[in-house]
Amino acid sequence: MAITRILYNDRCPICRAEIAHYRARAEKTRAPLLFEDLNTADLGLWQLTPDQAKRRMHAALPDGRIISGIPAFAAIWAALPGMGWVARLVMLPGLRSLADLIYNRIAAPWLYHRQARRDARGLASDGTQP
Repeated sequence: MAITRILYNDRCPICRAEIAHYRARAEKTRAPLLFEDLNTADLGLWQLTPDQAKRRMHAALPDGRIISGIPAFAAIWAALPGMGWVARLVMLPGLRSLADLIYNRIAAPWLYHRQARRDARGLASDGTQP
């Protein structure tokens, strides 16, 4: 079975919670997904700098292509039983444009800058000193 690898930021509490949900579903259904924390992954294999990796979620498809943003989410949903319809829906041209706008202009930058501020203060994701 070909596996889709998902690169995410485990230091981001929102990202970590969302991936925990997807991971639990994937394990329960044996979906072909592998989740990798960008803070410990070999980013060279992803052809990403640390800054690029932190700015969006990424997926490595079984055919070797690396995708990011909404298509990466759609790859997760497509692999999870019962969620394929969500992947198809969000990838429809009009909805895809709206989802891209929200993710690329609002959600991803907000999460990136929030985590950058935490990192600069030397705080762990939960607000405590590491």
